[in-house]
Amino acid sequence: MSHIDKLIADLCPNGIEFIKIEDLFDLKNGYTPSKSNSSFWENGTVPWFRMEDIRTNGRVLNHSVQQISESGVKSGKLFPPNSLLVATSATIGEHALITVPHLSNQRFTSLSVKHKWTDQVDIKFLYHYAFILDNWCRANTTTSSFASVDMTGFKNYPIPIPPLEVQREIVRVLDKFTQLEAELEAELEARRRQYEYYRDHLLTFSEEATLPRLPLGEVALIVRGASPRPIRKFLTSDKSGVPWIKIGDVAAADKYIATTTERITEAGAAKSRRVSPGDFVLSNSMSFGRPFIMKIEGCVHDGWLVISNFDKSFIPDFLYHLLRSQPIQEEFARRAGSGGAVSNLNSDTVKTLTVPIPPLQEQRRIVSILDKFDSLVNDLSIGLPAELAARRKQYEYYRDRLLTFEEKR
Repeated sequence: MSHIDKLIADLCPNGIEFIKIEDLFDLKNGYTPSKSNSSFWENGTVPWFRMEDIRTNGRVLNHSVQQISESGVKSGKLFPPNSLLVATSATIGEHALITVPHLSNQRFTSLSVKHKWTDQVDIKFLYHYAFILDNWCRANTTTSSFASVDMTGFKNYPIPIPPLEVQREIVRVLDKFTQLEAELEAELEARRRQYEYYRDHLLTFSEEATLPRLPLGEVALIVRGASPRPIRKFLTSDKSGVPWIKIGDVAAADKYIATTTERITEAGAAKSRRVSPGDFVLSNSMSFGRPFIMKIEGCVHDGWLVISNFDKSFIPDFLYHLLRSQPIQEEFARRAGSGGAVSNLNSDTVKTLTVPIPPLQEQRRIVSILDKFDSLVNDLSIGLPAELAARRKQYEYYRDRLLTFEEKR
């Protein structure tokens, strides 16, 4: 019998009390201050969390990528520190623990422990248990208007509340696994920086180099995506539907788009922009400038640019690394400018981007080197990514085992 099993047997031999979410937490909806009021977005000091924060900085957060001004806060009230943000629409099945006063966008529901329970729960225990809640959210959605969690069921979802001593021991064990993950992630990040160094070094060509340089629009077709509106009319759960590709379907480090979470009808696809395997898609707003290579056929909305029909001047994989290089990314950022709170990269600015075109043999040499680095830091079947994936599976196994309780009789 493990120490935790013994604690449970000693402290709660008749089972664990389960409390409904709406009884355990105060629930608040996130929101986005009006984009038309620039004062809400200038000189921001209030952390405003989005899915990008989780993707960029992890799940336990004390600062946000973007801040809003105090004038953009409704009624001057923030979500309290040590609250959980649970994604209940759009990219469902994600959560984060926020340790500072904050706000979030409307994709999240804030869960802050009610005063009557604060001395009976460890917020880190609830954070770990929220992974199980995430799974329930993914399985209980509605698409009447757009993908969202069944909030009636959500509010009634039961959370186990074992004695504090049990909670803290579970947190101690699970935090060890997450610490191992964090160490591997730090090592992987160091390797990624090494990859970025060599990529930028190999793809920086001096102006004196006798290389042809052409606007990207002369060596490829660049068009904007298109969205059927309202999109909710065209979303379908039918597996024969056309993949509908969103920025949430990929991570920043991904090279390819191979799967999607949503599909649209053929009628919706006819009003969208089709993409084929081998085409590039380039995000043109929010996380603008990130290129990905399509591995599947699908449709993209107007938040993407599509790059296709390359002439024979380029090896596509070379272009992928080139577009990811720091000089190009900085040029994208400069050209995107600032349209209030959201930058935008349109097809005309990308078409006029002048790119160097080294000989095909040199392109192949550079691709060979950079693909090896890319595999080392991104391929889940080898090296550090494989070890990190194994540690995550180990954490998930023990998390699910330790967080399974018999309900109090």
